[in-house]
Formats: sequence, structure tokens, C-alpha cells
Amino acid sequence: MNTGVKITAFAAALAATFGTAYGVGKGVGPVDEPKKTGHGEHAAATPTPTAGGHEGHAEGSAQAGAALPGGLQVSDGGYTLALETPTPPAGRSTLKFAIEDAAGKKVTAFTTEHGKELHFIVASRDLTVFRHLHPEKAADGTWTVEADLPAAGGYKAFADFKPAAKGAKALTLGVDLAVPGAAAPKPLPAAAPTATVDGYQVRLGGTLDPGKAGELRLTVTKGGEPVTDLEPYLGAYGHLVALRQGDLAYLHVHPNEGGPGPDISFTATAPSTGTYRLFLDFQHEGKVRTAAFTVKAGTPEKARGTAPAPSAPAPESTEHDAGGHSHG
Repeated sequence: MNTGVKITAFAAALAATFGTAYGVGKGVGPVDEPKKTGHGEHAAATPTPTAGGHEGHAEGSAQAGAALPGGLQVSDGGYTLALETPTPPAGRSTLKFAIEDAAGKKVTAFTTEHGKELHFIVASRDLTVFRHLHPEKAADGTWTVEADLPAAGGYKAFADFKPAAKGAKALTLGVDLAVPGAAAPKPLPAAAPTATVDGYQVRLGGTLDPGKAGELRLTVTKGGEPVTDLEPYLGAYGHLVALRQGDLAYLHVHPNEGGPGPDISFTATAPSTGTYRLFLDFQHEGKVRTAAFTVKAGTPEKARGTAPAPSAPAPESTEHDAGGHSHG
């Protein structure tokens, strides 16, 4: 595949929550080595509609070098993610927030990226709940969105945006929220190379390595047949978000040039060793679905215990996580 947007310092942020699409597949662990695609090095051009990237994020990553991964700060670059509903009830909840500038004033003008002025994601601290949301903005700069938060416990919200102000950079900010009640965190889903959601099987191949760019290849099949007519979703054939277990550092990438399936290829770099939860959004037959995998970055190659991706679909995983989308 051609140009891929490399996630270096975890720049970017999407949105996550309940809605039209629901269902996340079982976690997947160390992944297969990617098949050679025969494509050359990625160029700087922006492909249609499969590729896309947060140019501001990539630029910021290159300049910042040792900057913190995205989502670990509530304030950055003179902007703050101000959550007005930090303790929503379990179940269907209304979340409200704003992006405030250095003077504490709500920002009302943003640059449209990937079809939206702002992308919003909510994930549970145990990484078993993932919501990709598209909130609506009021004239005063207040954003509102409905989210399904199924159980008590800790969650984290991420906002991915670029203010329209001259010289402003694209940012990923993160803030904690808590659903009151007796919390019972779940263990991270076990590693498996295939996730199943709504009858679709998604196989993950490739490696996620710290400090080193690598290809992640996801192959979508249904009923044993490759899905070759994936539909663009927010200007791409797939969106991939990675969250690091523990601190929920945020990594977001868009696919390399290619499509419309069955393969979706991404170029990604993990900021450190550790365990990551990967969430793939893809659209088919008018519905967005989310498949999730558990991956260990920095695992020695000989210890990964994975073989090259098979030509036939692997057996379906049976465990599902909650996930979904809301379109405002």
C-alpha cells in the first residue's frame, strides 16, 4: 500500500460511543507478520478516500520528539478539554463538554478533519468498552452527545480536534469520568488473531513495535468470503485507534492507500513496550462496526508464537466486547 499515516507520538483522537454500530470482537494478541504487498515506500500525497491523517499531529510529533503520547493531558497548547458531566449515570447518558482556550473561553471555530470538526471517544479504564461518538456543537461552543456507559467504573474521554485559530495545532486531549456505583473491572480480553462482529470476521496481521514503524493489516471476511466492497466512513475505508493498557495513552491512524477491501493496511509506531487494545471501525452495507484486538508491543519476534496469516479465515472468536458509534 502507498502512503500511510505513521502514528509516532500518538497524535490524533477520535470519538467513541454507542449508536448505529455495535459490537466489538474478542481481543487479539501478538499478531502475524504482514504479507508483502508489493507497494513501495509511502509518499507524502493524500490518497482518496482510504488514506487520511492528522497532518498537524504528524508534524507535532516530529517536532516534539519526546512529547507525551496523545490523550494523557487535559490541557495542551493553550486549550483545555472541559467536561461538564464528569459523573454520568450508568446506561444511556448525555455527555456535555467544551474546548476552552487559555482565557477560559469556549472555542466555537474548528477545522474540519475527516468529515468532522471534532472526534470524541470514550473508553472504559479496563478497555472492554469503546464508544466512537460524533457530538453536536451548540452556538456557544458546548458539545453534546449521547453515550451508552453500561456499568459503574472509571472511563476516559478523548477529544481530537484542530482549532481554526491561526497557528493552532491539531490536539488530542483526554479527561477522566466516572460512572457512580459498585465497579467490577473486567480482565483484558485474551489474545486471538481474529475478531468477530455481526457475522464479520476480521483478522489482524503485522506487528506493533515500540519506536519502529510497522504495518498492521486487517482483513475483513463474511461467511468465509472476502468483503471487497467496504464503504468509506469519514473519508476512509477504516479507522484504527490504539489505547495503551494502564494509562490509556492514545494512538490513532488511518489506512494506507488501498481499498475497498478486504484488506485495510495501517502504518503504526507504538511509543513504548506494553499491552495495547486496538479498535478498528469499518463500514459495510450502511453500518459501522467495530472489531477489537489485544496486542503486546515489544514482544520478541521468536516469542510471539504466530505464523504468517493463513489464506483461509481463521476460526471465529466467540467473545465480544461492547462497542459502537453515535452520529450527531
